[in-house]
Amino acid sequence: MAFYLKNSRNIINNLKSKVGLSSLMKQHSCSCLNHNNYCRFPASTATSPFAPQLNNLDLNSHKRGCLFMSQRFESTIAEKQFASVQNGEDNQALDFPGGKIIFSPDMRFLSESPSAHTYCFRVLDDNGQLIKQSNYIQVSEEIAVKMYSDMVTLQTMDTIFYEAQRQGRISFYVTTIGEEAINIASAAALTSDDFVFPQYREPGVLIWRGFTLQEFANQCFGNRADYGKGRQMPIHYGSNKHKYFTVSSTIATQIPHAVGAAYSLKMDKKDACVVTYFGDGGTSEGDFHAALNFAAVTEAPVIFICRNNGWAISTPTSDQFRSDGIAVRGQAYGVQSIRVDGNDALAMYSAVHTARKMAVNEHRPILIEAVTYRVGHHSTSDDSTKYRPAEEIEWWRMARDPVTRFRKWVESNGWWSSEAETQLRSSIRNQLLHAIQMAEKVEKPPVEELFTDVYDDLPSNLREQEKLLRETISRHPQDFPADVPH
Repeated sequence: MAFYLKNSRNIINNLKSKVGLSSLMKQHSCSCLNHNNYCRFPASTATSPFAPQLNNLDLNSHKRGCLFMSQRFESTIAEKQFASVQNGEDNQALDFPGGKIIFSPDMRFLSESPSAHTYCFRVLDDNGQLIKQSNYIQVSEEIAVKMYSDMVTLQTMDTIFYEAQRQGRISFYVTTIGEEAINIASAAALTSDDFVFPQYREPGVLIWRGFTLQEFANQCFGNRADYGKGRQMPIHYGSNKHKYFTVSSTIATQIPHAVGAAYSLKMDKKDACVVTYFGDGGTSEGDFHAALNFAAVTEAPVIFICRNNGWAISTPTSDQFRSDGIAVRGQAYGVQSIRVDGNDALAMYSAVHTARKMAVNEHRPILIEAVTYRVGHHSTSDDSTKYRPAEEIEWWRMARDPVTRFRKWVESNGWWSSEAETQLRSSIRNQLLHAIQMAEKVEKPPVEELFTDVYDDLPSNLREQEKLLRETISRHPQDFPADVPH
């Protein structure tokens, strides 16, 4: 860390000596002089299709904030000549480690919340039509068709696996119904070199990267072909091949892990970033706040994608926080942020595509708040009609379905048809039913796998536990599954 900070100071001081402070500020990531008082994306992405609009900021204080951010790694000794700042009157400035402190005789508290809500970036309206003057990243026919096909695959897989759980064939399941666009569009905007730290509602990222339906079925059934050897709950996927870290049930633990991995990529000068997903409930955990601060300070190439679907199981966002959603929290930690319509596949693709470019090229974290709605129950252990109106769920299912919305746009381009739709859905359903049948036929991992892969040499206490387990199975075979090799 000390080496990195020292080099950062040297780079910035060299820039100052060549272009001067005013020129340096013009190159800074915030367009502080914009007449709309919005904090925008870096000048190098001036043609970016979106900008995180942070409304109603005091323009002068915003300028000072940008000055603070641009010099947080600089030595304060070099700034003695800027000991006073013109702001209507001469206010004294204190050189402080990391940036200047501006003194004022006026006692003014920062507002607890902005008077206007943060804008939400979208490209398609609810009918799948392009909004006039939409500025978005273009996608080819090939990419668009694959995005739609994978969204249908994810939707169909959720439906069939959910039914399999209700039939008692698997023990647990979590659906992504209503959030398919976030899954697939974000995955499409990444590269195969990028690492993914998921929560438990991002199987679409694996679908996009080539994880097969049979691999999904093997994990949910916990058979011998399951990469986790049956040790994880269903839907806790993981794949080294696809750079997809294994899902953890513990909320938000993956967020700081993602920042550490991103910082490692930066230190190794890799042309890649890390993406981590979490729900609005995850932002109530301390891991989220520690991770954002960690990422901002180290300037790690990590993209935080929050699925703000309104509910943390049965807890609405109104009971979780007072802030205007999630995006505004990035500003507090010095992380550029944007709010996006998570049910708009084109908006999500554009946001993540641009965020990735910023993260990799400029070595900076980005926070994306994807506004969506969890149409399905939290899991098969939940009945969401107990805490939210069934009419609300149905409205989001019918009027705001991201799959239908994107299909209308793809069809309007002449890239899709009713015949292709029928063939796709029939093919996916048949593949899934076959994968389930095959997964059920494969025997479970052997008992010994309960004790392996932690130590090179099994310690005596685990050897004793394995012995006792085998003896118990021998005495009470009727209480243990017959398809588990002893």
